[in-house]
Amino acid sequence: MKLFIANRGEIAVRIARTAREMGIETVLGVSEPDAESLAARTADHYVVVGPAQATASYLNQDALVAAALEQGCDAVHPGYGFLSENADFARKVAEAGLTWVGPTADTISMMGNKSLAREAAANAGVPVLKGSDGPLDPEADAVGIARAIGYPLVVKASAGGGGRGIRFVRDEGELLETIEMARGEAAAIFGDPTVYLERFVEHARHVEVQVLGDGTNFIHLGDRDCSMQRRSQKVLEEAPAPNLPDAVRATIRESSVALARECGYHGAGTVEFLYDPANHEAAFIEMNTRIQVEHPITEQITGVDLVREQLLIASTGSMSISQDDVHFNGHAIECRINAEDPNHHFFPSPGVIKSLEWPSGEGIRVDTGVEAGSVVSPYYDSLLAKLIVHAADRDAAIAATLAALEETHIEGVKTTVPVHLALLARPEFAEVTHHSKFIETAADLLGAK
Repeated sequence: MKLFIANRGEIAVRIARTAREMGIETVLGVSEPDAESLAARTADHYVVVGPAQATASYLNQDALVAAALEQGCDAVHPGYGFLSENADFARKVAEAGLTWVGPTADTISMMGNKSLAREAAANAGVPVLKGSDGPLDPEADAVGIARAIGYPLVVKASAGGGGRGIRFVRDEGELLETIEMARGEAAAIFGDPTVYLERFVEHARHVEVQVLGDGTNFIHLGDRDCSMQRRSQKVLEEAPAPNLPDAVRATIRESSVALARECGYHGAGTVEFLYDPANHEAAFIEMNTRIQVEHPITEQITGVDLVREQLLIASTGSMSISQDDVHFNGHAIECRINAEDPNHHFFPSPGVIKSLEWPSGEGIRVDTGVEAGSVVSPYYDSLLAKLIVHAADRDAAIAATLAALEETHIEGVKTTVPVHLALLARPEFAEVTHHSKFIETAADLLGAK
C-alpha cells in the first residue's frame, strides 16, 4: 500500500509515523506554506496541492484526488477535520479507484445527517433523548410536539455538528420564531433547512465510546469524558469517563457496538452521548465517522494503536483484535495545547515558535506537528500539540498532568497551557461536578477577559 495523507499538523505526523512502522510508504498533500512543516518531513514524500487558503488546498477535493493518483497512491487517509467526514470526498476517492481509510460514503452521509443518525441509533437500541420523530415537517404541529417533549428544548439542524446549528428554546412563546430562524441558518450554513427538536439537558457531561468495525466484527475500546469544552469545542479529555454508574457505562458501550453493527461500520468511529448526572441517564448525540482528536487517551489505556487498526481494516479488510483482546489499564488525560491567548478572548496567536520544551518521562506522550522555528499560520486550526499523560489512576493522572504542564515551555506565541493548569486544579474537576458549559461559567477564574 502507498498511502496519501490528506491532512496536516499533528495528525499527519501521527499517521505517517504509524504507516512507516507498518512498512507503508506515505505521500502528504500540503499547502504551499506547509511544505516546510514537520509533517512534510515526516512523510516519505510530499506534494503541494494548493496555496495557503484551505479552500484551495486541504479542502480542494479534485486537487487532492489528482495528487494521490499522480503519486501512485492506493489509499487516502483523511485524518480528522477538513474533509474527513465529507461523503462527497469519500465517494470521489472510491470512484477514482483509491481505498478510503474509513467508513463508506453512505455511512458518512447517514451519520452526518443528525436526524437520520438519531433514527439509526434508536433502531440499534441506543438510548436517545426525547424529541421529534425525525425531521420536523414544516406543516407539523410544532407547538404540540414541543409540549410533549417539554421545555427547555433545542432546535437542531439535521446537517449540523460540532456544536453548530443548535438553538435553545426556553418556552413556547419563542418556539416558532426560533424554528424559522434555525431553518434559515441551516439552509445558509449547511445547505439543508431541515431541523428537529430535542430535550435539553442542563449541566450535562459529554461522554463517548470508541468503536472499531471491519464490516463483520465490531468492538468497543471503552469510553472517554470530553466535558471540558469551550463553545462546544473540546479542550481537555480523559479516559475512562469518571463517575459513570456501571449500568450506564455498560449500556453506552454495548449500544455503540450495536450501532456500528447496524451500519456495517468500517474503521474507527466514535459514538457521542450526553450524560445527565441528575438522572443517571445517557443519551445519543451523534456518531463521528473518523479518528478523533482525543484518540490517544484510548490508546494509552488499552495499548491498541487505532491508526494501525484503521490501516489494517483498509488494506486487509480485517482488524487485528477482538473484544476479548481489549483490556483497560489506568487513567489517561489529554490537554489540547492551542496557539491562543486566554487573556484576550482566546484569540488565535499566530507567529513563529522561537523555542519549545516538552515534558518527558514515564506515561507522558506528546503528539505535535510543530518544533522550534515552526510558523503558526493564521489560516488553520490553532492546535499545536496534545499532551497525553497516563497513570495508574485518575488522581495520579491529574497530578502527573499538572507536573507535565509545568515542564512545558513554548516561546513566540501565546498558548492555552495556563488554562489547563487552572482547569486541572479546580475542585469541580477533581470531584467530577463539571459539565460541558463549565468553562463558560468559570471564564473569570481562568483569566479569560
